[in-house]
Amino acid sequence: MAVAKKKVTPKKTIVKAKKVIKKAVTTTSAKEKKVAMKKAVKPSTTKSKTKASPKETVAKKVSTKKAVAKPSVKAVVKTPAKAKKSSPKTRAIQAATTKAIEPVKKMAVMVAPKPVKEAPAAEEKPRHDKSYSPKVIEKKWQEKWEVDQLYRSVIDHSKPKFYALTMLPYPSGDLHIGHWYAMTPSDARARFKRMNGYNVLFPMGFDAFGLPAENAAIRDGVHPMKRTFQNIEKMRSQLRSMGAMFDWEREAVSADPAYYKWTEWFFIQLYKNGLAYRKMSPVDWCPHCNTTLAREQVWGDDRHCERCGTPVIKKDLDQWFFKATKYADELLNFDGIDWPQTVKTLQTNWIDRSEGASVVFKTEQGDDVEVFTTRPDTLWGATFMVFSPEHPLVEKITTPENKAAVEEYKIQAARQTDIQRGAVDKEKTGVFTGGYAINPVNNERIPVWIADYVLMSYGTGAIMAVPAHDERDFAFARKYGLKIIPVIQPVVGADGHPPLQLDGDTMPEAYIGAGVMVNSAQFNGTKVNDQKGRKNPGISAVIDWLEEKGVGKESVNYRYRDWLISRQRYWGAPIPMIYCEEHGWNPIPDDQLPVLLPEDVEWKPTGESPLKLHPTWKHTTCPVCGRPAIRETDTMDTFMCSSWYHLRYLSPKYDKGPFDPAEYDYWMPVDIYTGGIEHATMHLLYTRFFHKALRDAGIVKGDEPMLQLRNQGMVLGEDNEKMSKSRGNVVAPDVLVEKYGADTVRAYLMFFARWEMGAPWDSHGIEGSARWVRRVWTLFTDDFPDRPLGSVETLKVLRRKVHQTLRKVTHDFENFEFNTIVSSLMELLNEMYKAREAGSVGSDEWKEAQEIYLKIMAPVAPHIAEELWSQLGKPYSIHTQAWPQVDEAAAKEDSIELPVQVNGKVRDRITVPAEATEDEIKSAALASEAVQKFLEGKEPKKVIVAKGRLVSVVV
Repeated sequence: MAVAKKKVTPKKTIVKAKKVIKKAVTTTSAKEKKVAMKKAVKPSTTKSKTKASPKETVAKKVSTKKAVAKPSVKAVVKTPAKAKKSSPKTRAIQAATTKAIEPVKKMAVMVAPKPVKEAPAAEEKPRHDKSYSPKVIEKKWQEKWEVDQLYRSVIDHSKPKFYALTMLPYPSGDLHIGHWYAMTPSDARARFKRMNGYNVLFPMGFDAFGLPAENAAIRDGVHPMKRTFQNIEKMRSQLRSMGAMFDWEREAVSADPAYYKWTEWFFIQLYKNGLAYRKMSPVDWCPHCNTTLAREQVWGDDRHCERCGTPVIKKDLDQWFFKATKYADELLNFDGIDWPQTVKTLQTNWIDRSEGASVVFKTEQGDDVEVFTTRPDTLWGATFMVFSPEHPLVEKITTPENKAAVEEYKIQAARQTDIQRGAVDKEKTGVFTGGYAINPVNNERIPVWIADYVLMSYGTGAIMAVPAHDERDFAFARKYGLKIIPVIQPVVGADGHPPLQLDGDTMPEAYIGAGVMVNSAQFNGTKVNDQKGRKNPGISAVIDWLEEKGVGKESVNYRYRDWLISRQRYWGAPIPMIYCEEHGWNPIPDDQLPVLLPEDVEWKPTGESPLKLHPTWKHTTCPVCGRPAIRETDTMDTFMCSSWYHLRYLSPKYDKGPFDPAEYDYWMPVDIYTGGIEHATMHLLYTRFFHKALRDAGIVKGDEPMLQLRNQGMVLGEDNEKMSKSRGNVVAPDVLVEKYGADTVRAYLMFFARWEMGAPWDSHGIEGSARWVRRVWTLFTDDFPDRPLGSVETLKVLRRKVHQTLRKVTHDFENFEFNTIVSSLMELLNEMYKAREAGSVGSDEWKEAQEIYLKIMAPVAPHIAEELWSQLGKPYSIHTQAWPQVDEAAAKEDSIELPVQVNGKVRDRITVPAEATEDEIKSAALASEAVQKFLEGKEPKKVIVAKGRLVSVVV
């Protein structure tokens, strides 16, 4: 096999060279023959600057004397006419001839051969090269599939549709093995559904706008537009090498003007439907770069700028929002969709719906301060208020003597994330403003503090503090010596004894349980339970009273905030809005879309939006009055682009709307969506909101965009850390494909871990998958010697295993259990090798086994399956064949083995007919000598048969 790896001279030239050598030798003496032969095959030791052509090389080697050289040169230098494509037979002869003069070193010591009459080349028997060459096979079939448009998906009402969608990548760099881990099993399942009779749409595109692509461009010093589309070209070739059934006719690129024209159009539709608005909002700001930073650009516990390392601060900016909270309750409803419970829980907790009351306090200056509380029954225990440091009234209520401390605290708070500030285990800190507020239920004057655990992003940025019945408020009150007044008294104490009366001065912790209201005026004695909202008698009674008095009302609050979509960056879809001094904000007319990004911008970070600094781009005219106006220079959050890409796949070249209605009616909704769970509270939530907003605008139909969702785990580096270039643990699929072939890489990715869990990469583990693929090739291509046909039992056992495997693989494909699909195929391959040795080759059972094996292997390893299917003489293509049906009668076992437990410990195993009744199984178990030994002649108390699993004997 080592010889086959050496570089060989082109085949046709070598055949001619052999003829030349023969002619030269037959016209000289015996001595000259030896000299001519040795020189003809002796390796050249002279290095030349210009590589000689194969013809020139042969001519030089055979030219030992002028008498010998002349006929040789003439014979070789003559240029033949362009030959037609050689037949398989001719290619085999050429290959055989090539091997006949190789290796060179061995021929250099050959003695003069005896004259041998050679048969004409055309009459030599062909030799079929049966070695497995994934490079050749995979290139061959990928090109054919592309030419034949095998994976082109078109509307076909004669078949049920199946829209399979996997999350599209960011073109910020090369694909890594994590992309393949997400896409390969998704592709395999899409292929499986196609073979099961579905008309499958499986598209691919690129989420090309946003921070990852922009940062890559900044890092490399290349314009974001150029850098992005260069990366897309590279990624496209990498994706094609995977052999996936992507319909490339439907490719969508979010940075293509033909795409973001409709992103801008969607923004306008939401604006016209009252779902887009502009307001002041705090953002992360780098004082050194003088720019806004996205959440992803703020790093570390000290919250510093990723570009310059400077700690960031909070700053208020006018920005655009979508009213996502309008759909908060609907987003909590998951009826009709099959999504993982983990994702549902994450979204539910992120939205965080709370029932309670909105209550209006007043500052001593007379300003209203609205607070939301889930416990209005504890209002009489509110002994102080806490504002967020960013609350707009802080400056007004702060007294001069407290101003310095308040300002310093505000700066400290601005350097923390909301998550850090809201952490339960974080030490509570705060500063007294010097100001006071009035409690509306008892007119008590209570002090106002600021504390970082109160957030402007939750509720109103102000809370009433009830330290007796809230853990955070209790810790804060104890630390700063503030009053604690119990207003809920427990009615049942420990061990049923009467409870101790709570005392604010001595209670060791906040009490948050059930009881009766105390110190609460007319509500004393009202029962309080552990329920929320109106289900709690105390809460319900107080809400009614607040509404009657006009100082509060029943309310629902959400942690979920409206979607901030403004980005002060260049590389994003422009926000299609125009500001006029007279007419305010207005959308750009549809016939002027898209608003194109200018290419001549200073795109590197300079402190402000590059679009804002462009000398002409922002200047336009008002669509209402035609006078000079200014474009919005913010661009859209990239999640805006990915919220509707599944719609653009339907008709990426359609120019009358964002999608072709006929395509929408046929393909939507998405039947299966696959991707990372890390998007649960971002993309997966945004795309659900977006669909519902478009539904209400009459653009789309139905309540949900994706019916089923499945998440893959993460492929870690071999060091058990997340893959990253900085750690040097990234696995490049290109290298693996070059070494093993795409089919082997695909198989290993489906085999090495449970798909939904992921695992650390194992560079040695792929060898097992490589061996399996090679063994499949060998089984199907070996010339196995004829043997007598095996016994009926041999053929029956083979057919049973084939149909049992088919049943298991079918189940596993439906349930995304990809690792066991490959292991089942490996097990069946072993059985087929055994069956071959037992004489099954040539039987109908063997032929059926071959067909079924290749069909169920095809989604996993599409290239080798296609090649072997072709070699069997089957109709093209295996990927359009029907998925085989399980023959349950053939798959049924004749007998089963059951473990027998005695008092919980396995003592024996029995074999019984598969159709044995429960009584027959009990009898067989009790007849076991091992079981009888432990029974010691006694009758068992109980014999339990878990059919198909075990027998349990209780003595």
